[in-house]
Amino acid sequence: MQQDILINWSPQETRVAVVEHGALQELQVERTLERGLVGNVYLGKVARVLPGMQSAFIDIGLDRAAFLHVADLMSSINSRHVEADATSPPIALEPIEKQLFEGQAVMVQVLKDPIGTKGARLTAQISIAGRLLVFLPQDNHIGVSQKIPPRQRDDLRQRMQKLAGDLGGGFILRTNGEDATDSELTEDIAYLRKMWARIKDASVRLPPASVLHQDLNLLQRVLRDMVVEGTQTIRIDSREQFEKLKSFATEFMPATVQKLQLYVGDRPIFDLFSIDEDIAKALGRRVDLKSGGYLIIDQTEALTTVDVNTGGFVGARNFDDTIFKTNLEASQAIARQLRLRNLGGIVIVDFIDMLKENHRDAVLAEFQKQLARDRIKTTVNGFSALGLLEMTRKRTRESLAHQLCEPCSACVGKGVVKTARSVTYDILREILREARQFNPREFRVIASPKVVELFLDEESQHLAGLSDFIGKPISLQAETAMAQEQYDIVLL
Repeated sequence: MQQDILINWSPQETRVAVVEHGALQELQVERTLERGLVGNVYLGKVARVLPGMQSAFIDIGLDRAAFLHVADLMSSINSRHVEADATSPPIALEPIEKQLFEGQAVMVQVLKDPIGTKGARLTAQISIAGRLLVFLPQDNHIGVSQKIPPRQRDDLRQRMQKLAGDLGGGFILRTNGEDATDSELTEDIAYLRKMWARIKDASVRLPPASVLHQDLNLLQRVLRDMVVEGTQTIRIDSREQFEKLKSFATEFMPATVQKLQLYVGDRPIFDLFSIDEDIAKALGRRVDLKSGGYLIIDQTEALTTVDVNTGGFVGARNFDDTIFKTNLEASQAIARQLRLRNLGGIVIVDFIDMLKENHRDAVLAEFQKQLARDRIKTTVNGFSALGLLEMTRKRTRESLAHQLCEPCSACVGKGVVKTARSVTYDILREILREARQFNPREFRVIASPKVVELFLDEESQHLAGLSDFIGKPISLQAETAMAQEQYDIVLL
């Protein structure tokens, strides 16, 4: 599959678009202010040791000292992967006051970002993530992701032991490395060893409270994670970032250097393939198909649902063929939307019911073919007894909608608001409730213009009847800043 990667860089935000055959397939966004510290490696300086808490505060150059517990010190690293049986006694850790002293320099890595008044949480057990592997430079253990089926783990572990050699350090094979070739794994091993050598060199050159290694930014992760054999070009619209990326590629991923290009066109780089228009469409519920059918995509806490509809498509010779062709087109569109919106977890697809078994098989085969282009692991379980297609897609980061949007202030995430008439009846009930508890001179209703207009027109008789019933005047005040469901009842 041939693809182009477009990078739109600005000081506040980096956006990366993966384009295949002229269509946007994947989008990643990273904002400067939202980048965390997790994964960064520092040469810290012990500021204070607390024997009573078996912890220490470490100065890593931030506003607040970071926190390091004895369990996260290197002394426990050799016991991390010990497979003890139920009768084995717990492994005793050496007290922290015997391992650290104030003013000592110690290499640490951030586990959790600072939150509120709490400093960052640290570990002295360094790990460096690659595309397929995680490198454990202070360990010799070869591990395999627990998400990989047990029957495959032993074979993968033996294969990794041969590839890693005896140069020191351990590795954990990530889930997306399950089907990697030996050459891909060897390339990742070389990259991680080179990164560790760079960190060690910085640790002897730089003073305490210095950054030794920052987790890769989005630009660098493009080269590490997104470039494939079919990638033709990687175009970026910033000369400064182009030079930095070229330098990084030259040192760590020389095969990608020739694909890097500086974009100097007059039009914004994302206008080349109408990327911004596709982003706007990807934030909506409805996705129109070329045939006239459409998809409805809804994200919930537990899962994502996709509903396929024929819409205005009536082009086939009979109804079965119409349904089949709509479902075939939908399978291609759904696979693309999963990547573009980065939808993870459980996904339920409600294709239009197909009576013919060969039609269902063909749609399933086409869907799996399209999903094979996704670099995120997917598992398709086929059609259920109710005719729903069940699948999972590994969660890697927040979905596009959660990253770029927030719940609507009017509907508070419900997706709908009460009708103006429903709100007027809510107000009438609330006035009656208030009248039974209080005895004001007058009730004043402050509401949206549409609600007030309804009170003055179709609901005027009900408002007047309530006023007569409670024996108090009710006045109205329109407030344009109020949403349709919002209102206040003021007692005068």
